[in-house]
Amino acid sequence: MLLVFWFAPESMNTRTHNGNQLKQAAAEFAASLVEDGMKVGLGTGSTASYVVEALGRRVAAGLRIIGVPTSEKTAEQAKSLRIPLSDLGTHPQLDLTIDGADEVQPGSLNVLKGLGGALLREKIVAAGSARLIIVVDESKIVKTLAEKSPIPVEVVPFGWPATQAKLQALGCTPALRVGATGEVFVTDGGNYIIDCAFGPVHDPEKLDRDLNNVIGLVEHGLFLGMVTSVVVAGSNGIATLLPAGA
Repeated sequence: MLLVFWFAPESMNTRTHNGNQLKQAAAEFAASLVEDGMKVGLGTGSTASYVVEALGRRVAAGLRIIGVPTSEKTAEQAKSLRIPLSDLGTHPQLDLTIDGADEVQPGSLNVLKGLGGALLREKIVAAGSARLIIVVDESKIVKTLAEKSPIPVEVVPFGWPATQAKLQALGCTPALRVGATGEVFVTDGGNYIIDCAFGPVHDPEKLDRDLNNVIGLVEHGLFLGMVTSVVVAGSNGIATLLPAGA
C-alpha cells in the first residue's frame, strides 16, 4: 500500500534537484516526525547524516530527545550538534529509529543495508525500536532486492576465507571489502565485510535463513519485516510508503 504526502520543498526544483537535495528533503521530513521526549536511534550513512543534522537544529530550538547512534561516525556528528546520547544498555527500548537504505522493495518494505559498513549496529538498534523509518531518494526503490547492490555480510576476521567459501557455496560472487588504499575494511565492531553479489533475490526469507546458518557470519544486510514506513523523496516531492495491507 502507498500512502502519499506530496509537497515541493523550496530546495527541490524539478529542473535543478539532485540526489543530495532529494536525500536532504526526505531526511528533514522524517526528522519532523520525532516528538519531544523520544528515545531515537540515529542511523548511519549519507542520508542518515542529514537526519542527524536536522535533529540537531531541532534540539538547539528546544526539542528534548535521547539519541542512540549506530556508528562511531554518527556519534561524533551527534555530539558536535549537542544531541544527548545514550546506548541500548541504558535504554533497551527505543521509540523510533530513522536510517537510510541501499535498496527498498515496495509492498514488503524489505530493505537492503550495509554499504556504509554499519549493518550490525544498525540492525541491533532497529530491533530495539518500536518503529523503524527508512529514508531514501527514489533511486533506491527496486522491484527485487539485490538487483543493483551486493548483500553486505559482516564476518569475524578469524578464518574469514573459510566463511567466504561457505557464502560462495550459496550461489554468490563474494568480495572482501577493502578501503580506498587497499587495506581491509574493518567495522566498528572489529569485523570484516564480504560483499556478496547474488543478483536479484526472489526469496529473501530463504536466503536470510541460509545466511544465518553460516558459521563465522555475524550479520547480513537483509532487513526483512522490520520497517514501519519508508520516506521517499522524488522530483515531485515526498512520498511515504507503508507495508502492503497496512
